[in-house]
Amino acid sequence: MAISTITYDTLVRAGISCVSAYVTSSLPAARDSNVSPKMLVCKGSRGIRILPDASFPQTKCSSGEKYDILVIPGGAQGAATISKSEAVQDLVREFIKEDKIVGMICAGSLTALTSKLPHQPLTSHPSVKSELEKHFAYSEDAVVVSGKLVTSRGPGTTFPFALTLISMLLGPEKRKEVAGPMCFPEGTPW
Repeated sequence: MAISTITYDTLVRAGISCVSAYVTSSLPAARDSNVSPKMLVCKGSRGIRILPDASFPQTKCSSGEKYDILVIPGGAQGAATISKSEAVQDLVREFIKEDKIVGMICAGSLTALTSKLPHQPLTSHPSVKSELEKHFAYSEDAVVVSGKLVTSRGPGTTFPFALTLISMLLGPEKRKEVAGPMCFPEGTPW
């Protein structure tokens, strides 16, 4: 499932139009137990049910179209499915080539590896660190920005991840405008 609920919500608060997309397994005979057979309702790794806006790659999506940013979410099974999708890998490379922002969070950072992105700083959920640290300058920072690639660790780092994306898209003032009414506790570093 291609959605991070906190990232999606935070981007929408900034006035960014978002499209969530369900990524199907690349294995033709695979049955995805996270999708309802009656409607395309996805179940996240913790059981949250979400109705995605579109199905990928059936939906037309390219960096040259209306999209300014691509966000690859985490979640164990979903991240594995997304990172193995050749269509997603092509899209990641296309966005990077076009100098557009690509965000990856949690185990979604595996897509940097499968997309064969060059050696650069990044981070991920600790569960996939061993797969990534051989190929990238691995960091355990909450959010790592490497050019237009933005990576983050997991659910606990989603707010600074989303706010970083807002800052890169719309500037630091918009980031402050969005973060203020979210009522983060005093001293929160983002």
